[in-house]
Amino acid sequence: MKDVIIMAIETSCDETSVALVKNGKDILSNIISSQIDLHEKFGGVVPEIASRKHIENIDPVIQEALDVAHVSLEDIDAIAVTYGPGLVGALLVGLAEAKAIAFATNKPLIGIHHIEGHISANYIENDFQPPFIGMVVSGGHTHLVHVKDYGVYEILGKTRDDAAGEAFDKVARAIGLGYPGGPKIDKIAKEGDENAIEFPRSYLENGSYDFSFSGVKSAVLNYINQCKMKDEPIHVPNIAASFQKAVVEVIVNKTIKAAQTEGLHKVALAGGVAANSKLREMMTIACKEADIVLNYPSPVYCTDNAAMIGVAAYHEYLKGVRHTMALNAVPYLKLGSRI
Repeated sequence: MKDVIIMAIETSCDETSVALVKNGKDILSNIISSQIDLHEKFGGVVPEIASRKHIENIDPVIQEALDVAHVSLEDIDAIAVTYGPGLVGALLVGLAEAKAIAFATNKPLIGIHHIEGHISANYIENDFQPPFIGMVVSGGHTHLVHVKDYGVYEILGKTRDDAAGEAFDKVARAIGLGYPGGPKIDKIAKEGDENAIEFPRSYLENGSYDFSFSGVKSAVLNYINQCKMKDEPIHVPNIAASFQKAVVEVIVNKTIKAAQTEGLHKVALAGGVAANSKLREMMTIACKEADIVLNYPSPVYCTDNAAMIGVAAYHEYLKGVRHTMALNAVPYLKLGSRI
């Protein structure tokens, strides 16, 4: 069987990333240009700035990805690109570039769902295949998913308010850690006592697989305000550790319950928060106790990257999925939706 080489472009938020992926597994290159330093002073991603920076970065990143992979545009079999969900301006930069290359080279265009990309990152490093329970935790999404096959998903639960990563960012800002909140809370929590403060765990009604993290976020803000009113010291590492444990505990418990209820013995973590060391630690322990195989990508494949988009696109390519030049950005694209 002929090798299939896909060029993938990811610009859904503030990382400009391009990858060359062979046969859905071999990452020939995965170049990521981050904008964290640019947005840090604003306390979060500024969409207009992100879009402009993508325009500056996209061509040099593509060239670097080709050079590192020792591949030319003539060698590739398809162009893959994230078309949603994400920041509409940022998505449009990647889409315009992908369409231009596809048109100029007469190669097929394949649009990929960003969250499907995160799930597909689990196929890169290990011989991990569907079916399994996927726990997607990122800045904008918290999804508990039954991954029935490549590209076939049943959403069991999702966030009703703040996503896990969003709650991390807001709490980090409140305790003076700044942006990006997830990695900074993870780091400083190691210096704190996770049992120092009892923040609430929200499991919702009737055993729901949905998530709600606005309550624990508000509890942290109230705790900080009470400390200030009473002129009591605010111990940042204890707050970070206690908050992190409250969030992770709910994620782990619901994931294990879903796997057992669905009769599955495999669980995969995906998304930026999947790099969180406490989540990995607690999920590893829980899966071992429940005799469940756990998989999670290396940190570089947890954050936004084009390699995961190329992997997802490979399986779409094999199914014959192709998109026309009419493909547009869909900022609120739901998991499992197709255009």
